[in-house]
Amino acid sequence: MLPSFFSMHTYYWGDWHRDETLGKERAYHISPTESALRRGMKFTEHHDAPVALPSAIMIIHTTVNQTSRSGDVIGEEQRVTPYIALKAVTEWAAWQYFEEDSKGSLVKGKLADFVILDNNPLTVNPQSIMDIKVLQTIKEGKTVYEAL
Repeated sequence: MLPSFFSMHTYYWGDWHRDETLGKERAYHISPTESALRRGMKFTEHHDAPVALPSAIMIIHTTVNQTSRSGDVIGEEQRVTPYIALKAVTEWAAWQYFEEDSKGSLVKGKLADFVILDNNPLTVNPQSIMDIKVLQTIKEGKTVYEAL
């Protein structure tokens, strides 16, 4: 079993769930990423477009920080490292779709699908991940997007 979480939920609706629908204890377990890891499970992340805009950077940010719009941490014990969040949207996502032989990591023989960023999500302050910009997108070895 491989769960797919919507950690962006904590950012957009975490305050509402904490205060109005679920209460603090249940709201703080909305996207239990760290709990899945402790049970030896890989997981993926999704954005539920058009519910939330499709932004892999925002997915990584919310998976790492688990913060709401107000800045409250919605489930501090569910935070994961930027490295794990990146695996959730790359390598583990490819594995979930049975595409790990051709996608998900930069290895000779796989499709060259990747982005060039203006900062490193593994080394920036985790709160700054959402500010990282995509400079270029490469798909199957060809540039398909380039920032102006």
